[in-house]
Amino acid sequence: MKLFRPVKPFLTLARTVAPDGSQITLHKHDGEYFLKRNGRQLMSTTATESELLLAQLPCDGPRGRADACVLIGGLGLGFSLRRVLELLGRRARVQVAELLPEVVTWNREFLRQVNGRLLDDRRVEVIAGDVFDVIRSTGPEAYDAILLDVDNGPDSMVQAKNRRIYDRRGLGMIARSLKPGGKVAFWSAGAEPGFMHSLAHAGLKAEAFPARAHPHAKRAAHVIYMGQKLSTD
Repeated sequence: MKLFRPVKPFLTLARTVAPDGSQITLHKHDGEYFLKRNGRQLMSTTATESELLLAQLPCDGPRGRADACVLIGGLGLGFSLRRVLELLGRRARVQVAELLPEVVTWNREFLRQVNGRLLDDRRVEVIAGDVFDVIRSTGPEAYDAILLDVDNGPDSMVQAKNRRIYDRRGLGMIARSLKPGGKVAFWSAGAEPGFMHSLAHAGLKAEAFPARAHPHAKRAAHVIYMGQKLSTD
């Protein structure tokens, strides 16, 4: 006799509306969590390698010193935040700018056992707002590292107004806010070679790193673009 396992439901835990009118929803299925925009998956707890690499690349090594200051644009499910805190010392400061305050609430309520408890780390400051505005209001040479995971890539916006992050003015503003030797990392769903030239034009040393979705993936699915502000020493 063949036994049938009951199908575990795909639960909608919460929903909100983004400033552009898109529907953002949080789901749970079989112990895993999924964040979606208009029904299309943005991220999940089943594929986190690229979010971890986004943090690893600019924060590892000398930039991961005890008193480093890091800005993360986009909280998501908190995996980049987790890796940053693992790499930095006790005197570090980490600002997390999240456009949707509901996403912060979901991390505290539904995702506390994932990474949400990290929001209570004394090194962390949560800012409910647009990361572009945070960078614009910050003085020069403020950050050792900036991590941006707010879009599907430099030419694929989740929010249309995010385009200003990637244009000449936005990249110049980012470069000014980095300390000498500091790095900015951008998450991208796929390769966008022209972005390397944009980073270089902003005075940043540009690099691209293939990123797998999960540890056992046979090939890279995403790309992390990184720009480093060259030291004046």
